[in-house]
Amino acid sequence: MTAAAEIFRDEVVTHARVRDVELPDGAGTMALITLDNGFDHTKPNTFGPGGLAELGRALDEIAVRDDLAAVGVTGKPFIFAVGADLKGVPLISEREQGLEIGRLGHEVFRRLGELPVPTFAFVNGAAMGGGVEVALHCTYRTISAGVPALALPECFLGLVPGWGGTYLLPHLIGAEKALKVIVENPLNQNKMLRGPQAYELGIADAMFEPADFLEESLRWTARVLTGETTVERAPVDTGAAWDDAVAQARWLAEGKLHGAAPAPLRALDLVAAAKGRSRDEGFAAEDEALADLIMSEELRSGLYAFDLVQKRAKRPAGAPDKSLARPVTKVGVVGAGLMASQLALLFARRLGVPVVLTDLDQERLDKGVAYVHAEIGKLHGKGRVSPDEASRLKGLVSGSLTKDAFANADFVIEAVFEEMGVKQKVFAEVEAVVSPECVLATNTSSLSVTEMAAKLRHPERVVGFHFFNPVAVLPLLEIVRGERTGDAALATAFATGKALKKSCVLVKDAPAFVVNRVLLRLLGEIVQAVDEGTPIEVAERAAAPLGLPMPPFVLMGLVGPAIALHVNETLHDAFPERFPLSGKFAKLVAAGKTGVYLPDFTLDPEAVEIFGGGTSPSAEEQVLARALGALAEEIKIMLDEGVVAAPEDIDLCMILGAGWPFHLGGVTPYLDRTGVAERVTGSRFLERGVASLP
Repeated sequence: MTAAAEIFRDEVVTHARVRDVELPDGAGTMALITLDNGFDHTKPNTFGPGGLAELGRALDEIAVRDDLAAVGVTGKPFIFAVGADLKGVPLISEREQGLEIGRLGHEVFRRLGELPVPTFAFVNGAAMGGGVEVALHCTYRTISAGVPALALPECFLGLVPGWGGTYLLPHLIGAEKALKVIVENPLNQNKMLRGPQAYELGIADAMFEPADFLEESLRWTARVLTGETTVERAPVDTGAAWDDAVAQARWLAEGKLHGAAPAPLRALDLVAAAKGRSRDEGFAAEDEALADLIMSEELRSGLYAFDLVQKRAKRPAGAPDKSLARPVTKVGVVGAGLMASQLALLFARRLGVPVVLTDLDQERLDKGVAYVHAEIGKLHGKGRVSPDEASRLKGLVSGSLTKDAFANADFVIEAVFEEMGVKQKVFAEVEAVVSPECVLATNTSSLSVTEMAAKLRHPERVVGFHFFNPVAVLPLLEIVRGERTGDAALATAFATGKALKKSCVLVKDAPAFVVNRVLLRLLGEIVQAVDEGTPIEVAERAAAPLGLPMPPFVLMGLVGPAIALHVNETLHDAFPERFPLSGKFAKLVAAGKTGVYLPDFTLDPEAVEIFGGGTSPSAEEQVLARALGALAEEIKIMLDEGVVAAPEDIDLCMILGAGWPFHLGGVTPYLDRTGVAERVTGSRFLERGVASLP
């Protein structure tokens, strides 16, 4: 057993099953390899040492035959292959082990392009990473129009496409298009291509409908072999256009990451060099890059983040038994503003039940319902819902000026003004008309759920249900358990959140919960540095090494200074020493400013004047150190208070609710890796090896 095989001893092996297929029109015999790990589509095909060995053995059998006209590769139903088996990577402790894995993948895959007969990849389902690279090694490729996801996501995790992707793809479709797949899409929230998009880029030579995909692919193969069909591909420009594409992608990556993650820059180097390298040289360079990155802290953090999103998010820590959940057959939404309207649309689409909005003003109510109907119309216009489905969804959403419309609702959520007295009044009015079993949910971003429920006859029915804006995009849902929230209400909230396709995290009823508390501690330290005299642009750049989706003051503008100030005030009331109020920030809000930037992203002179006058400026390094120290302190306090079950839940919240980069693994791995956690709290947040090298 090789060292790599020993590490991946728990691998679910993807088998390479070979059968002969007689091609139409007398085109000859094809040896068709079907990749299949023996499970249904819920456990996709992957490649570890065992799977690579299986494919290698199949190719050994095929290579000695002289009766074949072609060789084909396809996947089990709905799945082609989704890349390398990453489960064993955290166990790799030596660079040589990573190098062995890189070389093994190249050794096996490249044989598909070096057989004496043409090879065809029939991409029938999801294809990612090494799965895409298997196809790239073949002579020709067809793709199903129903493929939901095709991608090279390695840079998103902290790797590079290391089994041929950085060499073969740019030589197939050109550097500009290749870098969109290799770098740009992974850095754009790991964007996936659908089958038609991959075909349009030139990754596949032909596309067929799912119903008869394999049959039509075999017919097309026969036509190619007999010369009836000629595959024409656009020539690849290996001159200045290649260099320009690399330069543009490098500018994009550096603008997003500010050097905080090595993988995208390493991928760019590989693509840049692939222009003048031989295949052997390109593959050898990929091996070296793969070995280096496998031994990087960023990859271990990326895999940790991936595991959180794929596993922990699906099994929320502390969630009650789902059997306690009550059915939800009608939903009420209190309010008809933008957030309430977004919620109504989401509930109607995902639950497929009647949703009624209420408001005190007919014009506002009509506007809210009209917004939902218009958004459904947009979905229809984009082909995402059928005409019948659009009509059905519009029929589910209605408005009412009285809360009597909630009488038979099972779940009512409020999205009204963020003021305790207003919310208590709303819940009292709702409780008067709904059944005792109806769950009352609040979308509050910072107020106490316990206090909100205190005056009700049934406080056990109240639960926090905190979405993030935009509601349709951000996947996190903070579910808040008040002091008297019952298991049935909580279980119903989790079941509803899952039905809404959100990732739910159980949060204790504490000021601002998780995401807003962490973000406001970070923003508070940066604002305070500006108060003291640090120029805004210096304070903004201080956070650049984190590679966050946007600088702090840009984020403040997106959220809205008034909302940020309100959350800050809530936190200040609870923890005045750690969340001081900035008089200058309050002046900014009072002046009606939407942030510190003008629409063209230049600094607003009036905002600069408001924040002026400080006499103790700090350097970027000082601001960053201060902000990181504050984050470590706050997270330690939150864990001690039991706001969440574990550091993993804080990281999951920050990744899904605030777009915290995967390569950081959330917050705590970065604080561990930089030594800030031990300096501030006396210990790491995570055991060594969990999101770091062993």
